[in-house]
Amino acid sequence: MADDSELTLKDPATASKKKLIIMAVIVLLVLMGGGVAAWLLLSGGDEAAKAEASAQADGQAQDPATLPALYVGMPRPFVFNVAGQSRDRLVQIKVQLMVRGAPSEALAKQHVPLIEGTLLRVFSAASAEQLVTFEGKEKLRNDSLEECRRVLKDLTSSPVIEQVLFTGFVMQ
Repeated sequence: MADDSELTLKDPATASKKKLIIMAVIVLLVLMGGGVAAWLLLSGGDEAAKAEASAQADGQAQDPATLPALYVGMPRPFVFNVAGQSRDRLVQIKVQLMVRGAPSEALAKQHVPLIEGTLLRVFSAASAEQLVTFEGKEKLRNDSLEECRRVLKDLTSSPVIEQVLFTGFVMQ
């Protein structure tokens, strides 16, 4: 039979205490890791924000090319008729404006009716033959950019718009 020394029972309270200590250490490590990760993530953005705020406070103007490109969509597509040699054509153009920085975006959104009127005036001056070719579309895009910049510069003393983008172009 079995020897009495082999039949001793282990204290269940000791095993339970060991498990509790191990779980507490694991929880503590996870909390410390989460705290360090949160501190690193949250402290990284403050330096960039402080640098930008100090640059603006010093009166330094940022280079427009370093500002993020933002896009302002026109609320509705432009639909207009253009004269052609054989017949008139119906044209639909969807437009988005590329601006640099939040101040330019706010100005562009504020003056959407003026921009729409300017674009419609430039678009309706085109001919169907011009809009058939790639070069004609590029000329129309460049003409609309120049005219919008001129009108906005007269009003806000800043060109505001960097590019006029045609995101949809249909001619029937």
